Amino acid sequence: MIIKKLTFLLFLLNLSILTAQNPPQEKLSLNSGTIDNQFEFVITKSNRYQEYKVVKTTWLYALKAHTIDSLNAVKAQLNSTKQLVENQDKEIEVLKTNLADTNATLDQTNLEKNSMSLFGILMSKTGYNLLMWSIIAGLLAFLLFFIYKFKNSNAITRQAKLSLSETEEEFEEHRKRALEREQKVMRRLQDELNKQKAKTK
Repeated sequence: MIIKKLTFLLFLLNLSILTAQNPPQEKLSLNSGTIDNQFEFVITKSNRYQEYKVVKTTWLYALKAHTIDSLNAVKAQLNSTKQLVENQDKEIEVLKTNLADTNATLDQTNLEKNSMSLFGILMSKTGYNLLMWSIIAGLLAFLLFFIYKFKNSNAITRQAKLSLSETEEEFEEHRKRALEREQKVMRRLQDELNKQKAKTK
């Protein structure tokens, strides 16, 4: 009896030591955790047949689906990262170009403090202002001419519509008169036919 108790106590002591040395592992599952844990679940839970493992088909399909999902997620993340890097490279190139353009513009501005550049031609500020106001005046004149032509064509269009409306009214009146004449002729013809029938009887 005492030996059994001592054996039981030694067993409990060994068990507590093993538990302390080996921390509890993550619970294996087919539907959660890492792909490695899911593979471990399939391997661990599968039945043995000689040196082979017998795996459920549903587990294989589920594992395949999870693996494909994980690969697709990694590919999507990789593509996203690649796109981000490419966009950042493009932005860096644009920033470099802008910086170079800004430096060139600053140098050009420092050289041309008292002049203005138009289409690559240096001219005085007075000449530049005169040219700009001339262009504005020309555009304004063109706008006024365009407005005049538009109003003129609009008036012509209204006149054409009015003439068309009058022509349509005349045509409708003529059609009505022609219809009335045709009806009169048809009545006369019918009257004559009736008279002829009456005579023959």
